[in-house]
Amino acid sequence: MKHVRTERAAAAIALAAISLAAMALPAISLPFARASGQACFATPTSMTPTSWKAPAPSPQKPPTPGFKLIREIPLPGPANRFDYQSFDPSTGRIYMNHMNAGRTVVFDADSDRVVAEIMDVPRATGVLAVPSHHQVYISAAGAHDVAIVDDRTLKIRKRVGGVRFPDGIAYAPNADKVFVSDESGGVDAVIDATTGAKRSTIDLGGEAGNTHYDSVSHCIIVAVQTRNQMVAIDPIAERVVQRYDLAGSEHPHGFTIDEPDRLAFISCEGNAALIVLDLRTMKAIQRLQVPDDPDVLAWDAARRRLYVSAESGVLSAFWLDGTTLKPAGEIRAAHAHTVSVDPRSHRVYLPLENINGHPVLRIYEPAG
Repeated sequence: MKHVRTERAAAAIALAAISLAAMALPAISLPFARASGQACFATPTSMTPTSWKAPAPSPQKPPTPGFKLIREIPLPGPANRFDYQSFDPSTGRIYMNHMNAGRTVVFDADSDRVVAEIMDVPRATGVLAVPSHHQVYISAAGAHDVAIVDDRTLKIRKRVGGVRFPDGIAYAPNADKVFVSDESGGVDAVIDATTGAKRSTIDLGGEAGNTHYDSVSHCIIVAVQTRNQMVAIDPIAERVVQRYDLAGSEHPHGFTIDEPDRLAFISCEGNAALIVLDLRTMKAIQRLQVPDDPDVLAWDAARRRLYVSAESGVLSAFWLDGTTLKPAGEIRAAHAHTVSVDPRSHRVYLPLENINGHPVLRIYEPAG
């Protein structure tokens, strides 16, 4: 999530001394790190184990560029900003953070209706459904905490405090832990998924962008936006194990991962760039210009389509041909900066904060 520039500037100044010191310090193991699970694989030049074999890709024809609007659905609440979304394949629900309304909209993608709102999550930024625990984690940045919601009752059952600006969220099943980007705090906060207790904070040496788990390397990956780096965290040891400079980037924040093809797609807010990072070599293999202030990304693995939403009001679509992204259409709409995709139907969900004074959800299908 990209909050206002003044907050970022203040955080960057406060973290400058920390960043310089962290560059010279080795990562330190924590005494309470779990011994179970598979450790993170991250060398100075790769995040792909040599024993790993890629699945055979399904043949794909070049798509017809563009989108078809399926329907437009009114959303509850005031006409203000939305942020991250999380799709739960076990229930068909999409959790949409209505950030400046301080609530999370629960949308049923099978019936195309809003089924509930989760209240009392001020400035809701990141969100992640963890079906194995019947949990939904919501970053309530306005309260400096993370709300843990029971997905059966849609009630907050616990809050984890002490996180300055919680944002992106990832779950590491090999360690059974949740990792939360503390953007202005410059750390990843670690939460025990079983107990809901905060275990530790991992110093990143700069502002935390988004956070994701990679099931091939068994690592947590974090964008450190003020250092133009991607870092690998061992979720079992709870420590940074590698840092990778990201050539051609300015302020990388959002990203998503194509695990079978070993690619990461990274949006860079500072120079409106979309970078394709090869996780076999940790080298950037493609750099595209996208509309200003790219933020949230969504990846449809079966259709090999990437969606990049920008604060400037453009949703861009790309098709992955081999390891090369090719344009596949765009949608222009005010505040079109958050997107999700249903991997079953391949429909694209675009909540917009203000259409004639009300928030709406536009649902699209790829043209072909």
